[in-house]
Amino acid sequence: MKAITFETFGGPEVLQVTDVPVPEVRPADLLVRVHAAGVNRADLTHRTGGYGRPDFGDSLIIGLEISGEVIEVGSEVSGYQVGDRVMGVVGGGAYAEIARIDYRMAMPIPADLDYVHAAAIPEVFVTAHEAMIHLAKLKQGESVLIHAAAGGVGSAAVQLAYATGAKVFATTDGGKLSRVEHLGADFAIDYKTQDFAQVVARHTDGQGVDVIIDFVGEPYFTRNIKSLAKGGRLVQVGILGGGGDVGLRLEDILYRHLQIIGTVMKSRTQSEKHGMVRRFREHWLDRFEGGGSLEPVVDSTFPLARAADAHRKMEASLNVGKIILTMPPGA
Repeated sequence: MKAITFETFGGPEVLQVTDVPVPEVRPADLLVRVHAAGVNRADLTHRTGGYGRPDFGDSLIIGLEISGEVIEVGSEVSGYQVGDRVMGVVGGGAYAEIARIDYRMAMPIPADLDYVHAAAIPEVFVTAHEAMIHLAKLKQGESVLIHAAAGGVGSAAVQLAYATGAKVFATTDGGKLSRVEHLGADFAIDYKTQDFAQVVARHTDGQGVDVIIDFVGEPYFTRNIKSLAKGGRLVQVGILGGGGDVGLRLEDILYRHLQIIGTVMKSRTQSEKHGMVRRFREHWLDRFEGGGSLEPVVDSTFPLARAADAHRKMEASLNVGKIILTMPPGA
């Protein structure tokens, strides 16, 4: 089968299409003919050597989410059969014509969705639900500030927050404000020209927001703490802007009853990942059916052979929503 591999770490140009063996099916696996694969920032870290040469549980090949058709099932699999359309999170191996996935990490594709839009769901919506709904316990009537709101997880979080009935503040590039508002943001903030802490204070009468979902890290930390209401919850999902030391007054945490929570899917145990997928599936999956309140946001598609161009676009932060790789016809 064809897959994207790279011999050395480096820029997008190291990615190449090569022939590799079809993965072996384990007892709890589905073997899936991949029709589309989501591109994630973790893939960029993988390509540049941030993880070394990892085996995340399924494959050494790059890529973390797929959609496609089941072509074989393991002996311990239940609930799936050959021919089913599935999407899900894999432990590597998505940038390939065929991938294996633990069946507990898979979900049926809603009937109205094609494979491209299905591939835009698993990683980002599962992560957004886990951070904002399960860990931060965002509720109807509360307020949330979502950073990097035009990205994959950010755009998913805006939709879930809106569907929950929360007031949504969202930071993004000025050219993407209208798109973020379309997803459900009440206040879209241009992070380059506006101070989000000032905007939050102005629109909350100085009280702050109940929840903050942050992907940036150190440059935003102090203002994040300042922007939290009493009893507020900051969930750190990424550190795109840096993960260095941050200053913190313990009195702020203590007397304002604040919570700071970190979450990364990649470093969780397999059973924890099963729970994350199950919680999202039970809570939201039917909302993607016809007329539902959620929609996967696809920015653009690239054929597998142009994976390097897909990475370049993500590195330049030109996307709103997901960048998707599609497999060759007849693959």
